[in-house]
Amino acid sequence: MNSTNTKDLEFWDKEYVWHPFTQMRDYQQSKPLIIEKGQGSYLFDIEGNKYLDGYASLWVNVHGHNVPELNDALINQVNKLSHSTLLGSANVPSILLAKKLAEITPGDLCKVFYSDTGSASVEIALKIAYQYWKNIDPIKYKNRNTFISLDDAYHGDTIGSVSVGGMDLYHRIFKPLLFKRVSLPTPYVYRMTEFDRTEDVRDFCLQRLENLLQEKSDEIAGIIIEPLVQGAAGIITHPQDFLKGVELLCRKYNVLLICDEVAVGFGRTGTMFACEQEGVIPDILCCGKGITGGYMPLAATITSKKIFDAFLGEKNEHKTFYHGHTYTGNQLSCSVALRNIQLIEETKLLEKVQVNALFVHEQLKALHRLSIVGDIRQRGLMVGIEIVKDKKTKAVFSLEENKLDNIVQTARKKGLIIRQLDQVLTFIPILAMDQDDLRKAIDIIYQSISENM
Repeated sequence: MNSTNTKDLEFWDKEYVWHPFTQMRDYQQSKPLIIEKGQGSYLFDIEGNKYLDGYASLWVNVHGHNVPELNDALINQVNKLSHSTLLGSANVPSILLAKKLAEITPGDLCKVFYSDTGSASVEIALKIAYQYWKNIDPIKYKNRNTFISLDDAYHGDTIGSVSVGGMDLYHRIFKPLLFKRVSLPTPYVYRMTEFDRTEDVRDFCLQRLENLLQEKSDEIAGIIIEPLVQGAAGIITHPQDFLKGVELLCRKYNVLLICDEVAVGFGRTGTMFACEQEGVIPDILCCGKGITGGYMPLAATITSKKIFDAFLGEKNEHKTFYHGHTYTGNQLSCSVALRNIQLIEETKLLEKVQVNALFVHEQLKALHRLSIVGDIRQRGLMVGIEIVKDKKTKAVFSLEENKLDNIVQTARKKGLIIRQLDQVLTFIPILAMDQDDLRKAIDIIYQSISENM
């Protein structure tokens, strides 16, 4: 693009666009990054600069940008039909995708309710869980109005999903609008220094959960958890068998388990769904982000037949699930999602992720030498690098010091886009990124931290 158009776009961006999770005062004082196109693992801005996509375009990109197979899936569908409603009628792509999701999700999950964002998939799961108990027996389960979730949990930004969130930074302003949740300690091993072993952290948190269920199980509609990794909290990786322990307690005390796989699903942790790694079968599974390979907005809330059957009845029983969106089950989104899953299988991408996760683990070891790297957490191709002012005390830098902002900006100048979550740098590469580009990205991260110590 010529310089006039570039300047116009920069001006119009600041004049008209309100960016999410962005302090716009700071943004309007800086030069915006305006992306124009992508190819493979790279993004290109309007000035022709090239960047490795080290956050998978907000954790959604699977096969890379501008993938011929996914492009064709969209083109073929748009030549047939772009959208018709799923309210009271069906369409071919949504049927085929639902069948595929039922085949690849754990256990007996088989009923698919579509939406368009991860937040919406969680909102739907909460409403389903709440109504499930009321549909079964509104007298016996009249008090089941509460959910348990972890401290530092992030489940989305709608009011319901914020209500089960535990991130004070994002959620405190909305507290008067939220419904009540019961908080469970997060097994944050790096920060729980009072325990000697990882297993002790796990056991402490599970014991706290059992204590809560012993006291309040009659009030609990469900427990919602991000399996294996709490993403937005700073890539907090849970101890082995913590998730399985949560599932066993749900079964023991007869409460529903909701697994929020929005961030970790579709291969991000090395298996199609993270809960598979501990043999966990949730009552309700939420998924989104990688479901379309980073092409179109789509999410799904998937339940067992047991949950679904509780909503069947005569019209005058009012057991219907009164929820839905205009674009629920949109044909374009479902078509590209189905092709994305097929491509994961055809390219044996899950095996590649497992191999590359080990490669990344080895490459990251060099970062431990840096004086401000406190902890490095990884599960599959999700990496969190916690930056500290002092390794012994684990004290963090103040916001005024702009330490992480500066590291992110340095990386961008070197050709890598990454993001920070509070005091944690995140590296969430495109799943299909090759080892040369993974090595290059980690080298840039190393250099960017070194230059800002």
